Amino acid sequence: MNILPAIDIQGGKCVRLYRGDFATAHTVAEDAVQTALAFEKAGARYLHTVDLDGARTGRSCQSDVFLRLAKETGLRIELGGGIRDMQTLERYFAGGIYRCVLGSAALKDPEFVRQAVRAYGRRIAVGIDARDGVVAAEGWTETSSVTYLELARRMEDIGVQVIIFTDIGRDGMLSGPNTEQLAALSAAVRCDIIASGGMRDVQDVRNAAALSLYGAICGKSLYSGSMDLAQAIRIAEDDVDRMAEPEEYFAHEPLLPAVIQEEDTGDVLMLAYMNSEALRRTLRTGETWFWSRSRRCYWHKGETSGHVQKVTAVYGDCDRDTLLIKVRQTGAACHTGAHSCFFRKIGG
Repeated sequence: MNILPAIDIQGGKCVRLYRGDFATAHTVAEDAVQTALAFEKAGARYLHTVDLDGARTGRSCQSDVFLRLAKETGLRIELGGGIRDMQTLERYFAGGIYRCVLGSAALKDPEFVRQAVRAYGRRIAVGIDARDGVVAAEGWTETSSVTYLELARRMEDIGVQVIIFTDIGRDGMLSGPNTEQLAALSAAVRCDIIASGGMRDVQDVRNAAALSLYGAICGKSLYSGSMDLAQAIRIAEDDVDRMAEPEEYFAHEPLLPAVIQEEDTGDVLMLAYMNSEALRRTLRTGETWFWSRSRRCYWHKGETSGHVQKVTAVYGDCDRDTLLIKVRQTGAACHTGAHSCFFRKIGG
């Protein structure tokens, strides 16, 4: 599970709110970049950020701050608040923002969400913020009649892959995340779920990790000192050395790209595709098996040529959407007779 420390910006300052109430805004840090660099030093790879002024007004207001964060840190910046059109998305992505979060737009303009997901895929997340199980919008100043589960299913239907769920009643209160609603959400959709609101201490991190969530956002707990970021990251990543089951990697996508790398040289030899059965055959036989998308059948590398690949290790990436297979290659990997399929240089 990924830990995402949070920085919320209002009027150029790093602030936190209680239960989304703008009247409770209080400054928690003087400089956003220095705060982010401290998070990065503690081991963070992601940073969750919110343009509170943008969320309230419906337009991007503090873009300079977030673009500085993207430029001056090595963190993957996740940004929400006031993003209502493709032009804003394009500007943020061009400026180095890693993922944009669409909130009110999910409720009021699902066609925009559909268009954004079609263009940017997993770089688009939908923020579902609920009060007593009912979705709120416009910086949590408006309450709809749509439940969080209903909206999540709608978003999944239009292609959304990442959902950030916030229980407004717990946000900034250090009362623990709403594990009951998070579990219900995780069961209702196949999207990756990021928990937000109420994270207090490392036990809450353990509880969230037990739900097999994609991530958890931590804000007030880091600023108040009730949670140590470095410790939280270590706990969240405790499963890094655990042997994963193939089903874990095919829960959302039935077919994954598999990068084939030569053990001895580190050369990337080829790219093919595996489904769960192809991976199981690979693990069982110790040689690579793939799924042919054109022929719609399994194929065993080297079955006819004799150029088999002896598997030395199999890895899955942190987002569970790509496989890395390390092999000892017999003969040429490419059907052209080249050692690697990647022999055509492009450009200067």
